[in-house]
Amino acid sequence: MDELARRMNHGIPFFKCLSRQRLGIFACIAILLSACGGVEDARRESVLNRGLGAEPESLDTHKARTNQAGDVQRDLGEGLSGYTADGQLELAAAERVEVSDDGLQYTFWLRPESKWSNGDRVTAHDFVFSFRRLVNPATAAFYAQQSLGDVVNATEIVAGKRPAEDLAVEAIDDLQLKITLNNAVPYFLALLTHPSTFPMHRPSVELYGDAHARPGNLVSNGAYKLQAWEVGSYIEIVRNEHYRNNDKTAIDRVRHHITPEDATELNRYRAGELDITFSVPSEAFQQMRKQRPHELRVSPYLAVYYYGFNLTRPPFRDNPKLRQSLSMAIDREILTEKVTARGEVPAYGWVPPGINNYEPRQFLYATLSKDERHRKARELYREAGFSEDKPFSVEIRYNTSQGHRRIALAVQSMWQEVLGVESTLINEESQVLLENIRMQDVTEVFRLSWTGDYNDAHTFLSIMESDNPSNLIGFHNDEYDGLMDKAAVQTDLRVRQVYLEEAEKLLLAQHPVIPLYFYVNKNMVRPRVRGWEDNVLNYHYSQHLSLSDTD
Repeated sequence: MDELARRMNHGIPFFKCLSRQRLGIFACIAILLSACGGVEDARRESVLNRGLGAEPESLDTHKARTNQAGDVQRDLGEGLSGYTADGQLELAAAERVEVSDDGLQYTFWLRPESKWSNGDRVTAHDFVFSFRRLVNPATAAFYAQQSLGDVVNATEIVAGKRPAEDLAVEAIDDLQLKITLNNAVPYFLALLTHPSTFPMHRPSVELYGDAHARPGNLVSNGAYKLQAWEVGSYIEIVRNEHYRNNDKTAIDRVRHHITPEDATELNRYRAGELDITFSVPSEAFQQMRKQRPHELRVSPYLAVYYYGFNLTRPPFRDNPKLRQSLSMAIDREILTEKVTARGEVPAYGWVPPGINNYEPRQFLYATLSKDERHRKARELYREAGFSEDKPFSVEIRYNTSQGHRRIALAVQSMWQEVLGVESTLINEESQVLLENIRMQDVTEVFRLSWTGDYNDAHTFLSIMESDNPSNLIGFHNDEYDGLMDKAAVQTDLRVRQVYLEEAEKLLLAQHPVIPLYFYVNKNMVRPRVRGWEDNVLNYHYSQHLSLSDTD
């Protein structure tokens, strides 16, 4: 090792090194850069550690369905449109869009500077390939109907009645994309923010097949690219140097830490291992509000926590009085004030407050006192065929979590106290629970939640349509479907709102689910994280964030 390098390694200041060795300034800089690996390597890498909650089931944008997968996918990919840090809709991969006067045709012009993480150019053909794969029944994409169901021929393709090539999505040239709809959809641009509508890199998908979304295989077009996935531990993404807006991306590396238990996640945050939590455990919420009020972020959220009934078979299929009695016996105020205790709003309807251009409906019993509700619940319980001498027995299934367990215990106690119901609690890993719900042969009552994918009542009401794949309870009502169909073709927004409100009113009268509460966003965010903006969708792209040197 030469004297200059030795002095640098031992921390001797550079200006002393320069004067003692009497080197020319350019020669000394050259040696310095060689020793340090260049200016870019010498800059300290910025690393963001985020809590992710449960492990995503997949990072294939057509196979995933959870919020956790979406959080990572929004870092990796980019659709035609997206959101600003404060939740405002904006164009993303597209730089311009024109909509026909009748609202049926959208023409997008892509940004010519957009590239894939391997340097290939992002083209309109990549969107066509992705959209066709999404609706192809062989893909079995969870969001196919919800994301593209309004595109001409999409419904028939999803049903296997037409080939995917018939989808009314056309690449006019490399940078121009045309999409034709069956009817005007006021929230269509918001639909195109969903990860299921992101473009796909056809060569890598065809080369790797179902393994294309794994580390080393995934080619992405967003601000980051997939570096590693340690199952049960973390998903690591790194800066995509080919991203069109890379010069404005401040954070080099992001680790999404898999943290299914809220309490464990908070402990890691307190220990300095995490910069952002996915949630905040109820038992520590008030403590965090007192001890770290500037780090606790709470705001309205478009999401509902509910218990679903299996409506495909007895005892709930043909017994709405039993369903209503169970719903009325639950004291939602106690749940939100004593059990969850994080600012949640008791849910007496299906669509959360805060939705644009909509007035949510409520159960007819929402204004009754607790005693009146319980009296009516016992009356319906008897009319449904049950009593103290003939108690109803039921299983309540929930995915493993202390928070879900506490809610289940509270509901179990309320049902026993008010009605005499005998219930058994069963906790299952998330993917096992979802599979059992889909199988519909072992479940009776089960815990679920739904988060709005865009700010419109349709994102909640549509999942109760008979043919919607997110209709996991098996609800079927022709009148409800008819109201939703009328709303879908209505161009007058006020008339459309009336149809949607009537649909929710009908839904609540049938009691196919028990809405328990509407969520609020609740995260711990370290002061060194800059750029965090509260928004009702709770979307926080890592590319919108930066890190300061100190908290």
